Formats: sequence, structure tokens, C-alpha cells
Amino acid sequence: MLGSIAGRASLIVVAVVIAEKALIAQVRRMVGPATNPAVQTGIGDDCAVLRLLSRGKKNERDTLVTTDFTLEGVHFRRDWHSPESVGHRCLARGLSDIAAMGGEPVAAFLSLALPRHLPQSWVGRFAHSLISLAERYGVTLAGGDTAESPNGVLADVVVVGTAPKGTAVLRSGARPGDRIYVSGELGGSAAVLSRLQKNPKRKLPRDYPRHFFPEPRIELGRVLREKGLASAMIDTSDGLSTDLAHICEVSGVGAELQAEAIPRARFGKPAKEVDLKFALHGGEDYELLFTAPRRKRVPSRIAGVPVTMIGHVTRFRKIFLMNENGVGFELKAQGWEHFRK
Repeated sequence: MLGSIAGRASLIVVAVVIAEKALIAQVRRMVGPATNPAVQTGIGDDCAVLRLLSRGKKNERDTLVTTDFTLEGVHFRRDWHSPESVGHRCLARGLSDIAAMGGEPVAAFLSLALPRHLPQSWVGRFAHSLISLAERYGVTLAGGDTAESPNGVLADVVVVGTAPKGTAVLRSGARPGDRIYVSGELGGSAAVLSRLQKNPKRKLPRDYPRHFFPEPRIELGRVLREKGLASAMIDTSDGLSTDLAHICEVSGVGAELQAEAIPRARFGKPAKEVDLKFALHGGEDYELLFTAPRRKRVPSRIAGVPVTMIGHVTRFRKIFLMNENGVGFELKAQGWEHFRK
């Protein structure tokens, strides 16, 4: 988290190999004063102090904590992803987890391992992008750790959020008869990666910027929680087939999806829908996949985001994909999974 920070009152340039104490001091100046009153003590102590509970029991809130690794060569490549994209994506992953609980993000913690000879400009641009996204959502970077990496960039981001006591939307609330919805569009991120793999020197941020700079659905998740619309929810970080399987497994249910209803991303010139396999199994779209009781009316657009009904929950503990003729087959989870052959 070092380097030159554009748009600040002063230019801070630091070498990656400076002492940890100086590094922390530089980052603290980059972040500035805590913008969220819940952060009583941020960077500079052994622990960050978060005052998340009010005195009155009526306003008690649950604390939400999530953590995600971002690894060079697994989640990004420096020849494909700019430092700004990597910094943005690191935090967006955690914010998306908070959104999937219907929560409101409060603070983030970044542990960063860097190769010794990584250019200081790369790290500065990474940090500025991450902090800019944090500021947009009222999130304070409240601490973390640094280390030297023997090979590649490794970042671990912890995000802390809150939700009113007992209201966080879990994966386990889906019931037979519930309808299944997804926000936005699916498959674009996986399609971008597929095209990059076929032509490694090609860059596509203009064709599909959501791969490089995904937007966490914080406001959508909050509205779904506040209005009691979602009975279960998850974000599509690993792909529709895998993430829906997570909901079904912990809820003890199955699902039936309508293939033609699944909203597929469009990109390219001229823009074309991505292949269905990308929409079903591609990850890193960071949309919200949720179930809602049949009696609930779910608008087609919430918080400015399109919402599409794509199927319904069943009792049979398997997921089936149906075509327009009513013919279906069992849909196996084929999204992203670490350590799978």
C-alpha cells in the first residue's frame, strides 16, 4: 500500500522496502481520519475498536465479518489487470459478501504480501483504487499487515459490516415454492477471461468493464433485507450453478431453473450475448442470487439494478435446468472451486 496517490493534497512516494513502521504511517496518512463514526480507533494500535452497538436494545446490530484472499496468478494477472483493477477487485469481493447478507459495510482490514522488486508506482495505484472504493461506501481502512512475498502479490481483505439484530439474510432460508431471482447479468466476467486466455495480449476493459471493476450490490442487498423480500441470498462469486447449489444444500431443498430466463451478459462490437455455459458456471460477476416467498412481489428493478426471476425452489434436493420446451436435465455445480482437478 505504497506509492504516489493521485488526487490527494500532497504527493506521497515511498519505496516498497521501507520499514514497516514507516509503511504504516504512510498508509495512515493516505487513509485520513475515519469517516465512519463506528470506527473509534483505526490504524495505529494492536486492534481496531469498533463501536457497533447503541445503548438502546431496540437498535442493537449484528456484526458481519468476511475475509477473501486475492492471489496473483489465481485471481488476477498483472499483464491483464491494471493495479487499479486489482485494488478495486480485492475490496469489491468482500463488499459483495456483506451485500449478500443485506448488511452495511463499516471497515476493512488489508494484509498485503509484495515481491521485493515490485514497482512502487504499481502499489500506489493499487492502494489508491482500493481506498477510493472504500470511501464511496463509507468504509474505513482500519488496519492490516504487510510482508515480503517470495513470489507474486497476495492480498487478504477482511470487511466488517453490520445489520439490525437477527435480520442478516442467510443461505439457509430457502423453502419449496420460493421463487429464484438474480440481479444484473451473468457470464460476462468468465467470457472476458476466456477471450483473454485465447489471446493473452488482448485487453478488454472497454468491452466489459464489470470484470475489471465489479460493483458490489450493497444498496440492493440492503433493500431486500429491509423489505423482507429475500428468504435466502448469496453472491455469484463462484458461478450460478455452484452458488445456487450452496443455497440448496444448506436449505435442504432443490431448484428448477428456466434456461431462457437467465440474464446473459452482452459485450463486444457488435454486442452479443455470452454463451449459456458462462452464465451458468462462470464466476466473479458479484451479482446477488436470492430466493423469495411466492407471496412476495419482487420488482423488476430494485435500487436501479435489474432483477430477473429465473426459476423456483423444489423439494427434491437436485437442481434441474429446463429448456423452452419443458425438457430438463440435472445441473451439476461446475463453477469455481479451489483444489478441484
